[in-house]
Amino acid sequence: MNASHKRDFATNDRLPRISLLAAVIGVLSTIAAFVLLGLIHLFTNLFFFHQFSFADRSPAGNTLGPWVIAVPVIGGLIVGFIARYGSDKIRGHGIPEAIEAILFGKSRMSPKVAILKPLSSGIVIGSGGPFGAEGPIIMTGGALGSLLAQTVKVTAAERKTLLVAGAAAGMTAVFGTPVAAVLLAVELLLFEWRPRSFLPVALACAVAGFARAIVFGAGPLFPMTTPVPTASAFVSCLVAGLLSGALASGLSVALYKVEDWFGKLPVHWMWWPAIGAVVVGIGGWIEPRALGVGYDVIGDLLHQHIALQVALALLLVKAVMWVIALGSGTSGGVLAPLLMLGAGLGTVLAPVLPGGDPALWPLVCMAATLGATLGAPLTAIVFAFGLTHDANAFLPLLTATLVAHGFATVVMKRSIMTEKIARRGYHIYREYGVDPLERHYVGEVMTPAGKVVTIDASLSAAEVEARYFNASQAHRAYPIVRDGRLLGVLDRAMLDAPHAADAPIASLLPDRQPSVAMSEETCRLVATRLAVLGLERLPVVDNAQAQRLIGIVARSDLIKPALQHFDEEHKRERFRPIVPVNTRRVGTPRKTG
Repeated sequence: MNASHKRDFATNDRLPRISLLAAVIGVLSTIAAFVLLGLIHLFTNLFFFHQFSFADRSPAGNTLGPWVIAVPVIGGLIVGFIARYGSDKIRGHGIPEAIEAILFGKSRMSPKVAILKPLSSGIVIGSGGPFGAEGPIIMTGGALGSLLAQTVKVTAAERKTLLVAGAAAGMTAVFGTPVAAVLLAVELLLFEWRPRSFLPVALACAVAGFARAIVFGAGPLFPMTTPVPTASAFVSCLVAGLLSGALASGLSVALYKVEDWFGKLPVHWMWWPAIGAVVVGIGGWIEPRALGVGYDVIGDLLHQHIALQVALALLLVKAVMWVIALGSGTSGGVLAPLLMLGAGLGTVLAPVLPGGDPALWPLVCMAATLGATLGAPLTAIVFAFGLTHDANAFLPLLTATLVAHGFATVVMKRSIMTEKIARRGYHIYREYGVDPLERHYVGEVMTPAGKVVTIDASLSAAEVEARYFNASQAHRAYPIVRDGRLLGVLDRAMLDAPHAADAPIASLLPDRQPSVAMSEETCRLVATRLAVLGLERLPVVDNAQAQRLIGIVARSDLIKPALQHFDEEHKRERFRPIVPVNTRRVGTPRKTG
């Protein structure tokens, strides 16, 4: 068969236009990140220092004493009102909401989300909420991408691409990790691996990366370099991975237990963020460095600037605050808290794990905890490198993160990202694979023309009815051909229409061109055409102009690739014996003679 029509990827002449829109979205998402971080700084200064300032200050430096407990509660009350009377889509940490919009909402998001999400997140985090800015900016950037896509004429698939481009570009703008943001899109948001979506998203992240250097400056967020680990670090990576996976699983279970608890409260959900904020305030009073985003704390943990006892206390307080606050339905992100909790675990383990520098293990556990919680190990590995630029840590990061991901995959049915969506009645299956129908072409599965029953166009209607639509009728419809050229497809309904008995059968065919398939089309494309047209079979022609019939493809033919795929997945085979056939049994005397 001629293979000139076979391609590695599908063609898409709209790709340049979508890529240009994605580049624009990359700029808009960077601006949105600048606004969001500015709001966080502003509200932090207003709530904790009573100053109208955009200076980057940690809430841990406040002098409010016990009054600090009231600050998160005030923020929770404000956000509860915004969610109730503005949009309840601002609740939560953003990524599940983006996934839901992509898979079940045709990637349509409202202007309210683009405005209220950064505002509410700025208030929550600025009033001490133990969250990061990445979840809100992912949802805000996604909303900007969706809104821009809604102003132009695009398909739902293209709108999804632009939504994800905005989300990934927003993450790039906050953390300066464009490659990790692209991987996050691939592992969590796109639900496909196609140039039509991957290239625009990657371009948006690249644009956001360059724009970030102008707005926030260049360089990694937490620069560090650790020595090359020794071989004994392999065992330490296994231990770190298992404990990180256990931490990730425990946090996920605890979060949704708390969410269930809030759901049983006899008060409207509008008040839940304020109730959860009481715990945040108490935790902030006990351990002030657990308040807010905590990027400075993450940096100190990675550089071993925090004592073991302090790190352990910080780990416990931050975990309780984060789980309860997020379970209350307030607005905030998960990446920064997971980074801090993972780094805290690594700091606790560092004195007892051999084979690497003590500073290595906070970084390793940070990535492993993040990857296991999100169900995105590649994102976590590259993200850790993007934050630190520590190339020596790549191998430990790979080992521990994959171990943690494997642990969480075995223990947990769903990740923290998909559990919320599942509770709303939707199921998300996150394993990717090449569709067997995409791998095979119509020419491989069709019935060739030599075996197809056709009707000559010169026959009369009466002859056709007597010969082909009698009691022993073999098919529901038949191709009508003249000198091998397809004229149309005849079924019983056409014969039942009023006509003269001696009328040429070709006169009964509709005037429009018949629906056909080409041998070089994929089975997936033709299966979709059959479904859209409501047909059981399609004639296969050599080209659209000549219309020479070369075969018939039916729905039953399209299951052939699926049967082959089933055999590949489930049929166990052995081609070589473990012990060679001619091996002499031990103890058998050798023949001589």
